[in-house]
Amino acid sequence: MCILFIANNIREDYSLIIAANRDEFHARPTAPSQFWDEYPNLLAGRDLEAKGTWMGVTRNGKIAALTNVRQPDNIKQNAVSRGELAVNWLASTSDYGASAHATRLHATTLEATREQYNGYNLVFGQVTEQGTGNLSVYNNANNTLHTIEDGVIGLSNADIVTPWPKVTQGVNALTDYTRNSATIHTEALFAILRQDNKAADEVLPNTGIGYEWEKALSSIFIQTPEYGTRTSTLLLVDNNKQVRWLERQFSVSGDTVDTREYAFRIGDV
Repeated sequence: MCILFIANNIREDYSLIIAANRDEFHARPTAPSQFWDEYPNLLAGRDLEAKGTWMGVTRNGKIAALTNVRQPDNIKQNAVSRGELAVNWLASTSDYGASAHATRLHATTLEATREQYNGYNLVFGQVTEQGTGNLSVYNNANNTLHTIEDGVIGLSNADIVTPWPKVTQGVNALTDYTRNSATIHTEALFAILRQDNKAADEVLPNTGIGYEWEKALSSIFIQTPEYGTRTSTLLLVDNNKQVRWLERQFSVSGDTVDTREYAFRIGDV
């Protein structure tokens, strides 16, 4: 997962909206979204190489989403796969509810193991009894924990306070749409994730990967022969705790090759 946008508690119909793209090498084998055999309440796509996931939700309202932190000069060759971080939260049998206590306990675990992984941001939390998202994001590179407040935020391959151009673009687009549209249409959310305009040279991030890659990765939707946006995922939760999950998969050329949709009410296990 390389970019995500969250609209938290700003609408009366959908209290939580997450729109996210997973960017990955096209050669890496992946399974589409489904409920997992070993964790029947966990809905997520799956990385078939390391068996983890980049984003998921459970029937009891746990949510996790992962982005990598781009640190080309600080890559651990023997690092544990970051995809297990989302699974660890989603599959945990410990359920303290959507509370600050649960967040602190899990953040303590993340801090204790932070050196085992290459850089990441982990969004994690649980839907409250009122149907709103109680979410936080932990960054192991900076060892920081931020509460996701009401409003719209974006997160890519830096920390949550770094305003990369594509993050700002997506936040502005989602803010405008969610605040000014009478009805939420999922195609409009997918369109935000499909924006492929590149950042101007003067505002390109400089993360140490060279100009050509900085330019190629500067759009919300990425398309190169080796690497690109593999899936777009939408997670919507209404105030009755009804979940809608939509996933769209793309080919190397950017064509849609599969679309999946699931719906359930949180707590109906």
